[in-house]
Parts: sequence; C-alpha cells; structure tokens
Amino acid sequence: MDAKLKKSQLARLSRIEGQVRGIARMIEEERYCIDVLTQVRAVRAALNKVEQETLADHLQHCVAHAFHAGSEKDRMNKIEEILEVLDSRRR
Repeated sequence: MDAKLKKSQLARLSRIEGQVRGIARMIEEERYCIDVLTQVRAVRAALNKVEQETLADHLQHCVAHAFHAGSEKDRMNKIEEILEVLDSRRR
C-alpha cells in the first residue's frame, strides 16, 4: 500500500473509530433507535469504502505483480484469496 493511501485509510479508520464510540454513547443515552441505526449505516458505508480502496490496491499491486512476474501457482493463489474474501462477505 502506498504512503498516500495508507495515510488516507488510517485517517478514515480513525474517524470510524470515533463514530463507533459515538454510537456507544448514543445507546448509553438511550437515543432514538432510528438515529442509532442511521449512524450504524454511516459506519458501514465508511468501512465499505476502506474495503473497496484496499481491494483496489490489492488488485492493482499484489495481484498484478503475481500475473506479471509470478508463477501459475502464484496467480491461482491470488485468485483463490480474492474469491475467499468475496465469498465470506456474502455470508
């Protein structure tokens, strides 16, 4: 992961961490359920963005490298890794 993306991802994760703490406070304060759910959805959307950017980076660098310089086994391993991650997301 390049330095710019790493910095961006860490900043985004820091904001997400703050949002999750905020949700915990909302629950402690017995805030309106819809407000809590709205914040949970916002956290999910932010985590999805982290996931998308990380997957894109993986495809552009790790997988591309395996396809250009790796062996057939390396290529198949990268494909299997991606399929496993994508399959676990659907469960």
